[in-house]
Amino acid sequence: MRQHDFEDFTPRSRRRRPRFDDEINPVRSGRLTEQERQRLARVRDDSYAEPAVPGGADRYSTWDSAEHGPRPHPVWLVTELAAVDTELGVLKTGKEAEVHLLRRGLPDRSRECLLAAKRYRSSEHRQFHRDSGYLEGRRMRRSRENRAMAQRTSFGRNLIAEQWAVAEFAALSRLWTIGAPVPYPVQRDGTELLLEFVGEPDGTAAPRLAQLRPEPEELRDLWFQTIGALDVLASEGLAHGDLSAYNILVHQGRIVLIDLPQVVDVVANPRGAEYLTRDVHNISAWFAARGLQVEADDLAFDLRQRAGLR
Repeated sequence: MRQHDFEDFTPRSRRRRPRFDDEINPVRSGRLTEQERQRLARVRDDSYAEPAVPGGADRYSTWDSAEHGPRPHPVWLVTELAAVDTELGVLKTGKEAEVHLLRRGLPDRSRECLLAAKRYRSSEHRQFHRDSGYLEGRRMRRSRENRAMAQRTSFGRNLIAEQWAVAEFAALSRLWTIGAPVPYPVQRDGTELLLEFVGEPDGTAAPRLAQLRPEPEELRDLWFQTIGALDVLASEGLAHGDLSAYNILVHQGRIVLIDLPQVVDVVANPRGAEYLTRDVHNISAWFAARGLQVEADDLAFDLRQRAGLR
């Protein structure tokens, strides 16, 4: 007889297709012994083990998968794909994000640089207080995403975090390109921003303006630097949105603006003029409290004109 004459008459509902190749010609049956199960588990674990990061670092560089800052890249920046990142501690903890000190360098440490890693918190802890006003003028294309952000669902808060990171990175890139006093934006990878570390080579961060007690001459110089920075932002149609003496670093006598996730397009945002004016009054009050005579109303008027606002 031919092979098909010996047809398997097992009902189709009870037939099972072989799940593994060796079930076609099984060599044994029954359950695995405990010893064999442990051996297979060890093999499986070894095959999926992550390769060790050299030099005791925490991870390989994420440069290849991230959005990069403006060109030309600074000469101090390590961009080699063989570089590794090492966590050195926390620089600042906030309601929306934490800033960590990171060392990026080659495993043999022949080239390295310090970076500030700004990481937005997970959706369970992220608060984004007072964010609704800042988000005016920023809209996602899909109505579902807009609803999620408006209702502050977990998905919506993640979208908001992404918008904060995108907005800050874009603003820093734009301002760095035109010469504004901001840290160089190295890269953005999701909601993690890597920025130029403003401080000393030993990892000591530059002090905030609020920490200083400058003499009259230095105070006046810092004031004029601040006015110049605000003028640069206004000329680009932007306002910091939350400017204070705590969001300005002073490194080697020069100011550096930081914390720009809520940067405001003063033209697109209906409250743009209000945010710009508030920035001016907030920072003017700090200088005035230290004895410098300032005209906040006049400065705010000039900056609104500079931004093209009536």
